[in-house]
Amino acid sequence: MAIVDLPFEPFFSNKNRAFWNLHSAGWAGILVFRAATGLANGQPLSFLVPVIVSTITGYSISLILSSIYRVVFDRQSAVLWGTSVVSLSAAIGAYAFIDAWVFQTVNPVSDTNFVRLLVGQLFIDGILLSAWSALYFAINYYVRAEEQADQLFRLEAQATSAQLTMLRYQLNPHFLFNTLNSISTLVLLKQTEPANAMLSRLSSFLRFTLVNEASARVTLEKEVETLKLYLDIEKMRFEDRLRPSFEIDEEACDALIPSLLLQPLVENAIKYAVTPKEEGADIRVRAQLLGSRVRISVADTGPGMAGAKPSKATSSTGVGMANTRERLTQAYGPDHRFDISSPPGGGFEVIVEIPYEHKVEPGSETSDASGGTPERRGMINA
Repeated sequence: MAIVDLPFEPFFSNKNRAFWNLHSAGWAGILVFRAATGLANGQPLSFLVPVIVSTITGYSISLILSSIYRVVFDRQSAVLWGTSVVSLSAAIGAYAFIDAWVFQTVNPVSDTNFVRLLVGQLFIDGILLSAWSALYFAINYYVRAEEQADQLFRLEAQATSAQLTMLRYQLNPHFLFNTLNSISTLVLLKQTEPANAMLSRLSSFLRFTLVNEASARVTLEKEVETLKLYLDIEKMRFEDRLRPSFEIDEEACDALIPSLLLQPLVENAIKYAVTPKEEGADIRVRAQLLGSRVRISVADTGPGMAGAKPSKATSSTGVGMANTRERLTQAYGPDHRFDISSPPGGGFEVIVEIPYEHKVEPGSETSDASGGTPERRGMINA
């Protein structure tokens, strides 16, 4: 049996339609209630005439009140409530007068004089219009509160996205400068083939960094492919001194992680493990799925924090590490792990542990294409 997905639209997404639906349903309910009550108490069918006229009158007067309320809704409190009370009092008086006149016209033989009818209708109509006004203001204040909450959420999302963008593009520019210098050197030496290969890999790597948004998440498999592009470029500079290896569990390949999360960690290892040592160093990237968590580690065989100079030890956990830590905090809040360790014998290791999230196939779920909640601005009004 085919399942039809019905698009969900918030009730207050269209303010005019919501107002007319609520307004019409409310007065229709009052008409049905008053008519049913009168007929149940043995009133003749002629009783329905003043009830229908009264409902139409209330429907029309409340429309006038809504227009007045809409004009003064955003004014100062004194103007808002002063105008509302005066308008409501005048509306109740006019409503009661029309109801009393219609009742006396339909029932000319009634013993009740006009003044008594007017006083009785003032009470009944006052309750109706006061309740209508209270609901009007309550619903509009509720919608305004929801709008402010939505706006605050959007602003927070924009701030987070901007911060993620700043963090991701805060990559070490020395990589780009060194690569371009290496390409320039190869060109001067007329080694066009390796220069072209290096330029092609740099182009592929930069294309990835520009295409993916800062807040985007990619599969671990795609991240590793991009990381290998970066390492291929660096291997052309360091040759056999740079010895990378990967141990990626197949189950973890489809895990989603923030794009370019691992590049600063590997760059940090190259800078402080490969560069200072003539023999270079090994860099091992591992990833495994542990239940509902993904653990990724980047380790090297360099001097580590104990073997480096104090300034370098501090810097090695500076921009790159702080950048990665902050991105993880922005993406996962407290639900992540970021540990660094450096054994006394040398070496340096960074361990990242995040919740396992996998890529959703297209069409398996429905999302808002705009990436946010529908706009809900203005008054619930005609």
